[in-house]
Amino acid sequence: MVAKTRKQTGKSPATQADRDRSPLVSPPGKSTVRRPGREGKAFSSSHPNGLSGIGHKLGLTPSAVARLGVTLLLAALTGYLHWHHLSQLFENDRHFSHLSNLEKEMAFRTEMGLYYSYYKTIIEAPSFLDGLHMVMNDRLTEYPLVINTLKRFNLYPEVVLASWYRMYTGVMGYFGIPTKMCWSINRGEGLTPVDSCEGMGDPAYFYVTCVFLLNGAMMSLFFIYGAYLSGSRLGGIVTTMCFFFNHGESTRVMWTPPLRESFAYPFLVLQMLLLTYILRTRNPSRTAMVALGVSNLCFMLPWQFAQFVLLTQVASLFASYILGYLAAAKMQSILVTHMITLGICFILMFGNSMLLTSFYASSLVSIWAIIALRDRFAQVFKPGIITWVMQGLAWVGSTVLLKFMLSTVLCASDDAHISGLIKSKFTSYKDFHTLMYTCAAEFDFIELETPVRYLKTLLLPINMLVVALIAWRTLQDIVRFLRDGGKTDDVDEAAGSEIVGKGELVYHSLQLVAFAVLAVLIMRLKLFLTPHMCIMASLICSKQLFGWIGERFKHQIGVFAVMAIMAVQGVANLQAQWAIIGEFSNLPQEELLTWIQENARPDSVFAGAMPTMASVKLSTGRPIVNHPHYEDAGLRERTKLVYSMYSRMSGETVKRNLMKLGVDFFVLEDSWCTRRTRPGCSMPEIWDIEDHQNIGKIPLCTHMSRNSRPHFTTVFSNDIYKVLKVPKATKDLR
Repeated sequence: MVAKTRKQTGKSPATQADRDRSPLVSPPGKSTVRRPGREGKAFSSSHPNGLSGIGHKLGLTPSAVARLGVTLLLAALTGYLHWHHLSQLFENDRHFSHLSNLEKEMAFRTEMGLYYSYYKTIIEAPSFLDGLHMVMNDRLTEYPLVINTLKRFNLYPEVVLASWYRMYTGVMGYFGIPTKMCWSINRGEGLTPVDSCEGMGDPAYFYVTCVFLLNGAMMSLFFIYGAYLSGSRLGGIVTTMCFFFNHGESTRVMWTPPLRESFAYPFLVLQMLLLTYILRTRNPSRTAMVALGVSNLCFMLPWQFAQFVLLTQVASLFASYILGYLAAAKMQSILVTHMITLGICFILMFGNSMLLTSFYASSLVSIWAIIALRDRFAQVFKPGIITWVMQGLAWVGSTVLLKFMLSTVLCASDDAHISGLIKSKFTSYKDFHTLMYTCAAEFDFIELETPVRYLKTLLLPINMLVVALIAWRTLQDIVRFLRDGGKTDDVDEAAGSEIVGKGELVYHSLQLVAFAVLAVLIMRLKLFLTPHMCIMASLICSKQLFGWIGERFKHQIGVFAVMAIMAVQGVANLQAQWAIIGEFSNLPQEELLTWIQENARPDSVFAGAMPTMASVKLSTGRPIVNHPHYEDAGLRERTKLVYSMYSRMSGETVKRNLMKLGVDFFVLEDSWCTRRTRPGCSMPEIWDIEDHQNIGKIPLCTHMSRNSRPHFTTVFSNDIYKVLKVPKATKDLR
């Protein structure tokens, strides 16, 4: 327990749906889809204010306005509950409110600390523009290089939050309103007391609160998304319940707030909701397409891996187009929106070459070309399976070819490790960089326990049932299409709603399959699969899929019965999360950082394990030569030189490597020398893949942990860390 003493401180309506070129519809005249907005024509010519006024403009009846109000109220409630849930889990895990500023910074480990350091730089700068200039001309992150970190690290979230923080504290300070409460914390065990602050005036508190508020809003979107897709508010409830019951499999924002997906994923939810609206609408407005583009941009800017998710989306849409559920004109409109967004993102990221040389960018171009040449395909191949297969092969071949052509022309190799990672999943290929990924559990194949957890909460069975029904109906349509010889001329306009109803479901099913493939290959990406499974679970409330059950009352009783069974394991999962009680403490690292602040010159250069270097930069402001953001070819080679300390090379060779980088101090961690997540995954074993001539020798780090001489001098050590000083002679040889 800690003692807490207060310390005084200052201050279109959806229109009739889309009709495609394929007869994958039921006979005309059977559509029962209701067109919203018809009732609005009976309104009086008056223009009431408030929600009823909005309803009048949207063409909604008073009862429809009331239903909309209830939906928005429930969405707001679910958003609030998720925000509160995230905040409590984070506080319970770290006792964040009782940590000192240094402890709060240490709690942001690995790349989290790196991202947060730029937020800290901007808020501590004399002005916002000075801070922005500092992060765009950074001299500390990859000494001695000067890099634009805004271009390299997707730091727009930190820029925005830092500007908000400066405005907030400035306005509150102007009016003399206190923004935080500070306390003196007695840590016990002979440790010195520390000061800790709570409130939005505390930089770390402001940062994590904004992240949790954003992800609370995401849950509101999830409710709306589930309700819209299923056509029932009950579907929104099912979606949010599934998310909460599978919370540990759906997100990790409560443990890692500064990670890029914490900022990006909420905008993907918004983007997919808007995409669903566009797919459901026959002629989507320009406003809808602009909104799709903006949400696309907000998803891409914060996260370097957003391109891979959007690649799966474009692929799923293209498959829907091939099967005839998506019109060529609409598909091209969506592609144009993606292209424009990609171009704007490329400009805002100061010409980051990874965007143009991505499979996503190449896929957009190749799909556009295939659609433009669709008449040629129709002339060469008979409509049917052969045409579908040839279009698919043309897409894969042209995408891969164009991607590698662009990479060669632009001399871009920053994403080469991704190709190596994918290659290692299907072959025995491995090298230093791929093992740095695959030896981490989150980049390994999905664990077998994950499907079991899905099974216990009924998430997996529900999704299998929903996808099976959609697949069966799609198969029936394909058989009917092939039986009719691919004729499409006699498709009646009244059948358009059937196409759209099936088309959006086909897209969501294909997207689910794509996310499942990603999750199986890389466990970390189950954070896309699980939420989408929650969205798909809302379809148990869909009349379109489950109208065969009978009257509405029976259907709802069945849904409530399913939710009751889900709750048995779901509540147990929530209770397990609520039972996590901890308190952050890392005294060895605190001793290390304190020693650096008190004993190392401000321009002393440090090297070491990537996670530790992020903390050194964040809390001491000293230059470092390597860091956890591994998506740069030059940085990967720098890290490889630094990590030669954990190889079996000679001390002289490693000293020369550090000399090349201009390092003054190396932070040695014994755990990195001995840690082994599985056979072949200790650092010396990873080095053995490429350093064959030294296999069998004792790792250098083992020698250094016993005696660092004659190559280095130990200037600090505790139970975890040892700081080795690079001799002056090597300093002169830079």
